[in-house]
Amino acid sequence: MKLQFSIAALIFLFLIRHFPSSVIADLNSDRQALLKFAAAVGHTQKLNWNAAAPVCASWVGITCNLNKTSVTAIHLPAVGLFGSIPANSIGKLAALRVLSLHSNFLYGSLPSDILSIPSLEYLYLQHNNFSGVFPASLSPNLILLDFSFNSFSGDIPTTVQNLTRLTALSLQNNSLSGAIPNLNLPKLKLLNMSYNNFNGSIPYSLKGYPDSSFTGNPQLCGAPLKNCSKTSSSPSASPTYFPPSPTVQKNHHATLIKKLGHGYITAVAIGGSAVLVVLVLMIVICCLKRTSKEGLKGKASGDGKSEMPKDFGSGVQEAEKNKLFFFDGCYFNFDLEDLLRASAEVLGKGSYGTTYKAVLDEETTVVVKRLREVIVGKREFEQHMEVVERVGKHPNVVPPRAYYYSKDEKLLVYNYMPAGSLFAHLHGSRDAGRSPLDWDSRVKISLGVAKGIAHIHSEGAKCSHGNIKSTNVLLTQDLEACITDVGLSPLMNFPATMSRATGYRAPEATDMRKISHKSDVYSFGVLLLEMLTGKTTLQYPGHDSVIDLPRWVKSVVREEWTAEVFDLELLRQQHIEEEMVQMLQIALACVSKLPEARPSMDEVVRMIEEIRQSDTKTRPSSESEFDVQTP
Repeated sequence: MKLQFSIAALIFLFLIRHFPSSVIADLNSDRQALLKFAAAVGHTQKLNWNAAAPVCASWVGITCNLNKTSVTAIHLPAVGLFGSIPANSIGKLAALRVLSLHSNFLYGSLPSDILSIPSLEYLYLQHNNFSGVFPASLSPNLILLDFSFNSFSGDIPTTVQNLTRLTALSLQNNSLSGAIPNLNLPKLKLLNMSYNNFNGSIPYSLKGYPDSSFTGNPQLCGAPLKNCSKTSSSPSASPTYFPPSPTVQKNHHATLIKKLGHGYITAVAIGGSAVLVVLVLMIVICCLKRTSKEGLKGKASGDGKSEMPKDFGSGVQEAEKNKLFFFDGCYFNFDLEDLLRASAEVLGKGSYGTTYKAVLDEETTVVVKRLREVIVGKREFEQHMEVVERVGKHPNVVPPRAYYYSKDEKLLVYNYMPAGSLFAHLHGSRDAGRSPLDWDSRVKISLGVAKGIAHIHSEGAKCSHGNIKSTNVLLTQDLEACITDVGLSPLMNFPATMSRATGYRAPEATDMRKISHKSDVYSFGVLLLEMLTGKTTLQYPGHDSVIDLPRWVKSVVREEWTAEVFDLELLRQQHIEEEMVQMLQIALACVSKLPEARPSMDEVVRMIEEIRQSDTKTRPSSESEFDVQTP
């Protein structure tokens, strides 16, 4: 019995003496590795990595495991790091799961021992200047790998195929080349290989990703990009349907006429005419009902607001008083005469004309935009309104409700949105009862605007907005963003050389003929910077100075601590620093001077959605990439 007790006592003493020392040895090893990294890499903001201070409790950007025995995460995004990472520094952290060094000024080759850390799961190195070949030694536990906006070159190693846990692979804007390997990664959700030098055919396993994942590689072909030439296409490719040529169709129609006979065709023509007469009668009846006032005459308001200005509607001829065209789905029941007599107030004067709030009665309030300098004829105007109506069928676009066109007067009617514009919420006086927009609201609004612009662009290469700015973003009571003034740019007579005084216009957009999807992306980037900084590019009462936001933000990020650019209202919130930096990087990508370097709006939507998902899933967990520990 005494012998057993003695053995137990010896084991207990052994554990007390030796186990803590092994734990301390592990943490000391991590400390020495981090100090080597800090000594080799410069940083504009001094890290408080003091050898005498506890690593897990006080070192900026460092997260340890629950037992405080080893370092599991490094979060140092956008802190001004510059230089190259030495070998045997970060690569010595055997328990590292998250490494976030993005948006710094790191360069040189990436040490192979970092990517081979077995426990590494999340690697964020985007927006640096790393170079050299893509590392071949990769941790099999990687879940996210982001090398975007660097200078990596060479082929993608075949070892990437072993990353069966990988959910996101971002390699865009590098100098990678060669053929893309056939990546059968079952969990991969996000893939971006755009703007590299890849060539050949896109592997079959990657055909399900959007074309934006591969754009910017001129020598790359195959679905979802353009088809490869016959010599390079796969023999097993599915057959492609080609519609018959116009000549074949014409011959087919002639043969069909001969078979049917003229009698049958005459009968069809008479039947069609009868149907047309019925439709005309129905339209006339509907118009008569619409013009039957039904008590909806405009009432004089007793609140001091005036009626429409005297010259408003001066170009409306008496015979055209009721020729107000209503779009499908419009529930309004008034005519142009009612509209001209309505109590009104000016909401604003913009590039396209003056906007009024018109109150017809207690239940009917609309917005009337009086267009000026319209250069197209009536037929072209009406055809363009069909496009505007189609584009307006989206939750993030303000739909038109009616329009009027005459030689001297052009009017557009919209729903009234009492919550006002994004500009008013960002820069309006608090005396008006508005509280500052918090971060989640700004992300929500940004995503809504991006989706709206992406929808506009989906109509084709010639369909651009051309006037994206915060005054043209209206908000619902739930802070859903809706874009207005959609589709008006092609109708207007602008000077050959346009001023960039508004601050939103892209450098290449010197005239309306150069308005494009990419110029809209630039304007959206300025809008993002406006929401992030709280500063405006527009002159308004009490604020006479105009800021070139892209130039100012780039100078601050280059010369000072990145946090200096953010709105003070946002800096009062916690656990959002990482998300703000990510949004800043999206904005800076959008305002690139070269149009081809800017992302598409579909890409922007996906990037903002990733930030929004991180808001709900990972904040404020200390193990998360998005929980930034700031100095």
